[in-house]
Amino acid sequence: MSSLDYRTHYNIITDHYPNHPVRPLIGITGNFGDKGLELAEGYYRSIEQAGGIPIAIPATENKASILGLLDRIDGLLLSGGGDINPLCLGEEPIAQLRSVCPQRDVSELLITRLAYDRQIPILGICRGTQVLTAALGGKIHQDLQACLPDTEILKHSQEMPRHAVSHSVEAEAGSLVAALLGEKFFVNSFHHQAVSEAGPELRITARAADGVAEAVESKALKSVLGVQWHPECFILGNDPAMRPLFGWLVGEAESYRAARAVHREILTLDSHCDTPMLFDTDMQLDQRNPHTCMDLHKMAEGGLDAVVMAAYLPQGGRTSDELNVATERAFSLITEIKNRVFGCYGVTLSQTPKQLFQAKNIGKKSVMLGVENGYAIGRDISNIEKFKDEGVVYMTLCHNGDNDLCDSAVRSNAEHGGLSDLGRLAVAEMNRVGMLIDLSHAAESTFYDVLQESSRPVCCSHSSARALCNHPRNLDDDQLRALAAAGGVAQVTFYSGFLREGSGEATIADAVRHLMHMIDVAGIDSVGIGSDFDGDGGVAGLRTASELINFTRRLMAEGLTTKHLRKLWGANFVRVLSKAQYGCDFRM
Repeated sequence: MSSLDYRTHYNIITDHYPNHPVRPLIGITGNFGDKGLELAEGYYRSIEQAGGIPIAIPATENKASILGLLDRIDGLLLSGGGDINPLCLGEEPIAQLRSVCPQRDVSELLITRLAYDRQIPILGICRGTQVLTAALGGKIHQDLQACLPDTEILKHSQEMPRHAVSHSVEAEAGSLVAALLGEKFFVNSFHHQAVSEAGPELRITARAADGVAEAVESKALKSVLGVQWHPECFILGNDPAMRPLFGWLVGEAESYRAARAVHREILTLDSHCDTPMLFDTDMQLDQRNPHTCMDLHKMAEGGLDAVVMAAYLPQGGRTSDELNVATERAFSLITEIKNRVFGCYGVTLSQTPKQLFQAKNIGKKSVMLGVENGYAIGRDISNIEKFKDEGVVYMTLCHNGDNDLCDSAVRSNAEHGGLSDLGRLAVAEMNRVGMLIDLSHAAESTFYDVLQESSRPVCCSHSSARALCNHPRNLDDDQLRALAAAGGVAQVTFYSGFLREGSGEATIADAVRHLMHMIDVAGIDSVGIGSDFDGDGGVAGLRTASELINFTRRLMAEGLTTKHLRKLWGANFVRVLSKAQYGCDFRM
């Protein structure tokens, strides 16, 4: 501001009604000085120049403050400063350790871990990179000279002006930092510590000439980057070289902000997960469990409102006794799912579309019930109505292997040539009682038989596109078109083996590719999302429900609008469910 008269600035703002876009809010961790919070000018000026709104984060261990802050910011910048207290990392201090800032350590490690869980874009700078690495399970050198005695270390603590460059850095080809700054560039340097091991979540993607780590980034295609130098100083010397780093952070934050706004507006539903398979580990839905893909914490982090939890039965023997055991097991699993839901705050059991929307409106998550494998009814059609009365919204007609109802896509002997006579009765009964028919796992012969027999639309709760991955569990283009013509819906799934053929693990990019193909073939009104989390679903970038917000970000980058996303994330499935239950579209 050039004028010292605040009224001049006030008049500029108020002469016309403000017409400016919403800008992402970037939280910047502050240093702790004699008077408390301190923040160097370069940090907030660099964020402003990149189009973000900077806000300083004080060192605090107040949980309510931290959680409230993370609900509001769109990006996180971890600033530089003193050494991390090694005791926070389970280590004893070595003699070469310098000044630590204990007020910051626990606060920033906690904020970083929670921000990472929430998929908030993160940029770490110098100490911030070490905080980022330590919070995500990596390790740092307490002092480069002491920890690397056999290496001729460069001078990493320059005595030149802070905006002057002092040594070169080489970045890994194809890395994020190389895309932003090139494969070789020059940096300033003010540190005696650095990352030693990137840990399970990050990888080192740039090094100085002496091999010291200069950048880390996410292994899982997340918006996470750490740099060892001080790019915020370059703006003070009017050097634009480091602007791409701050532009990246603000751009990722804007993408995150926009996706989060969409999730607040629409109903988001995952039509299939197998978390009940893990109930014998005594996991609870309201506790964060590192061994499950789905719990209430992860649903909240990923912006997921509702999920269909499957009472899954592997295909077993078909004697009368074995069928009775299977039926009892299915009812037992349904009871267990209910007990887990009823024992938790913030979640409710929903059976109808109206209940889904009522739950979202009061801030509650919904769990719906599914039965995976018609083996569960044995040969007793009356069990279908009993399952419906228990709250079951759909039944998958088979799993891997033929059963008494139909032939399966996998491990099939083509026993019935599609639906059996009992299977035809089951389809009619499911139509009668208002239970949605699920054709994931079904053979093509079964698929077409059901489309012929069913008077109401059906779903494929977790299947992907065979045109992109030739697996019999996937739907070919003719099936996708036929399902759409019958008013049904196909839910893309995140199982690597259904997304990508050959060597190499599938990633979030493959899941996006499948979904976009399914939209191209079946149309935007006939596609949705069914993760198969905790049933082998989950790929790099989409390992858990907490990462679903990143899927939305990718879809928005493909050009999908809020209207499109509303359909994909739940409206299409809800429409089909409503028609299965009531014979008509859902209306609030």
